[in-house]
Amino acid sequence: MPIQQSEVLYTAVATAENGRDGRVATDDGKLDLVVNPPKEMGGNGAGTNPEQLFAAGYSACFQGALAVVARQEGADVSGSTVTAKVGIGKNDDGFGIIVEISAEIPSVDAATARSLVEKAHQVCPYSKATRGNITVTLA
Repeated sequence: MPIQQSEVLYTAVATAENGRDGRVATDDGKLDLVVNPPKEMGGNGAGTNPEQLFAAGYSACFQGALAVVARQEGADVSGSTVTAKVGIGKNDDGFGIIVEISAEIPSVDAATARSLVEKAHQVCPYSKATRGNITVTLA
């Protein structure tokens, strides 16, 4: 269920100039990056790109969801990492993305790690936002 405007706790604001070949910055100045298409898409690859930014945000958000789930389950996820791989390619409508999420959780066995990752995928705001829109694989 979507949140209501009155329930918003924080709003991030970023502005892009020249799309995939320009600059992106947040209103508070904490993020100010050159954006260029990767070489694989015909760009110079000198700056970051939207897929890298999405992967960074998704992995950080998912790590937070993993910590929440771990606390609820009484599991230790200290020292864990979450990696998001975001791929872009052509589809029927032009372009689309796919995501693969993987987690390394050294303090639990493989079955527990898998269960925690699956539960985190249910509560992560990025996972909720993409559900039914793009393919997200849990590796």
